[in-house]
Amino acid sequence: MSYPMRKGLRPIAAAFAGLAALTLSASLATAQTYGLATMPPGTLSHTTASAIAKVLKEKAGLNVLVQPTAGESTLIPLVARGEADIGIANIFEMEGAKKNHPELRLIGSLHALRGAFWVRKDSPMKTMADLKGKRVVMGFSAMRTIDPMIKALLATGGLTEADVKPVLVPNVVRGAEDFASGASDMFFFAFGAPKVREVDASVGGIRALEIPAGGLAAAQKIVPQGYLSPAVPNPFFIGVEKPMQVYTWDNMLFTNAKVKDEVIAKIIETLENNKPDLIAVQPALRDFSANKLYKAYDLPYHPGALKYFKDHKFEAIAIK
Repeated sequence: MSYPMRKGLRPIAAAFAGLAALTLSASLATAQTYGLATMPPGTLSHTTASAIAKVLKEKAGLNVLVQPTAGESTLIPLVARGEADIGIANIFEMEGAKKNHPELRLIGSLHALRGAFWVRKDSPMKTMADLKGKRVVMGFSAMRTIDPMIKALLATGGLTEADVKPVLVPNVVRGAEDFASGASDMFFFAFGAPKVREVDASVGGIRALEIPAGGLAAAQKIVPQGYLSPAVPNPFFIGVEKPMQVYTWDNMLFTNAKVKDEVIAKIIETLENNKPDLIAVQPALRDFSANKLYKAYDLPYHPGALKYFKDHKFEAIAIK
């Protein structure tokens, strides 16, 4: 049997109902908030993270918050511990971290990273060999796998660390800033990063040093996963003055084993269905497609990603 509510109690009941609704809404919002750990602002990966967060929030209702860090050596453990839910890091960092962080799981390869050594446009330096005796950024304490890449690129020009003057930096952003201030003679970064455009404007133009023909073999003795891909003069390839081959490696989207399968599947599906929106923020994501996520790296994939690949009949792609 029901009884009529006394008039004086109605406002109180309404207030409690409103409070309950707000509490429920807050709980749902909390349940749909995910941290996306990435590199500092100014890097290509930070722009990629911003594009992904925007699309997932607007198209899938997932409240994804970009969490900038000092570098990939810092952000990978955050994701492994569950302090962030997803992350972006290059394949070298991921392979270096797998032993110490068994909870890491790949979602897949987002896009290629193409990088270069840049010098000032008015510099006489044209190729890697011209760096002999010059001040070269090295160390990268917050991005441990960058230093081997620096040494690999030097090797394409027949150089070693002993042939240059090391300038120690924690990450690529600091390396670019040291170059702009005159503390180094070159800097290393990925094409497409806002910081590259900033430095280009601040120093009156930059030039990408050319990798000599046949130089890759020496580089792959140090970092086997790197490869070359073509670049031509255009607004993306700042400092490329003629068609040339540039150093290339994969940028990965990853998570940890605790994230639910359906969340990972939803992330992949949303990114696949909204590629134009991704490209509008990050042109490098032209490389992205769901069927290119799955590469045959010796790292565990998240079960949600594997199910998506199986359901769509995607086979693992051999690594170049």
